[in-house]
Amino acid sequence: MNQKPKRNFASKNQNDKKNASAKMSKGQKPASSKQRASSSKQSKAIKKSSQTTVKKPQVKSGLHPRNQHRGRYDFNALVKALPELKDQLVKNPVGESTINFSDPLSVKLLNKALLAHHYGVQHWDIPAGYLCPPIPGRADYIHRVADLLNSESQGKPYQHDQVKALDIGVGANCIYPIIGTTEYGWRYNASDVDPVSVKAANFIAESNPNLKGKIHCRLQHDSTAFFKGIIKENERYDVTTCNPPFHSSLEEAQKGTQRKLDNLAANRAKKQGKFDKKVSRPSAMASKQSKPDLNFGGQKAELWCPGGEAKFVTGLAKESLEFATQVLWFTTLISKKENVAVLKDQLVKLNAKEVKVVEMAQGQKISRFVAWSFMDKSQRQTWISLK
Repeated sequence: MNQKPKRNFASKNQNDKKNASAKMSKGQKPASSKQRASSSKQSKAIKKSSQTTVKKPQVKSGLHPRNQHRGRYDFNALVKALPELKDQLVKNPVGESTINFSDPLSVKLLNKALLAHHYGVQHWDIPAGYLCPPIPGRADYIHRVADLLNSESQGKPYQHDQVKALDIGVGANCIYPIIGTTEYGWRYNASDVDPVSVKAANFIAESNPNLKGKIHCRLQHDSTAFFKGIIKENERYDVTTCNPPFHSSLEEAQKGTQRKLDNLAANRAKKQGKFDKKVSRPSAMASKQSKPDLNFGGQKAELWCPGGEAKFVTGLAKESLEFATQVLWFTTLISKKENVAVLKDQLVKLNAKEVKVVEMAQGQKISRFVAWSFMDKSQRQTWISLK
């Protein structure tokens, strides 16, 4: 039986490719050297473009997603909000605008600009020698307290426009009520043992249309009390906030302030040194700097108290039990990590139904606040429904 010869499919495919190539090239002129060079440039450009990444704005790590200060300070916008800030601007080693954070006037004007630009507060000032706080970290506390309230809403938005808040130790700067009121519409009462602080905070509240009638500061006549004399019999609060004085003496507070200023100077010298190394020139800022004036402020009640932070927060917790049914959540910042355990032990003794520790980060700095309630989940839901 004769067999048909097998067809060589490989040869046929090769011939088909040759024929197709010949047909495609027929009538086409070979590319000139100029065209080939142009094609090569386009190819390189496309390759380079595909490898280029878009530079994202620097974000301050750890800050709450709703915090308006997550990116770099927009000094153009801040100067527009407060023109006098312009005279305080300096350049950092890479030529970007910043301020001297060791200079009290620069820090105060930065705060005024931030409050004007981000929170619509046009009239803000503090008496000489009073605490001028960094606003980004203060804002984070308020945003995370708002999250604490949101956790009670069972999937529905918490009614923030009906929130009553109380700030213990408001200070002359009135920062926490300002942020809580402008960001969430909270109504804030506040207290302080210092008459000058109360007067200054009330003046800020009354001088700004978006704060007027929403913030009221009361003088605490008993320096050993926290809520007594402040929370009235018929008042109920969704949350209390507090930033305790964390030093135990004036000497300790002064050392803490000096340490902060020395760290600022060291960080500037370190950054300048890295920049100088890259451009191979001696550093003008790396040399030892003289100590800045210690006039950031902070009165006794703002910075220190007998027994320091540990005694303050344990006293705060003890007295909170007397107002267990009038406050949904009590909260306080804790500066020293070891004092978290001190406060939690106290709250266990007081039979608090729920205790939460919320950590906050700003760059490498970690802070936290402790929140507690003397009501369980069911009782809190009932409390909210009866508001």
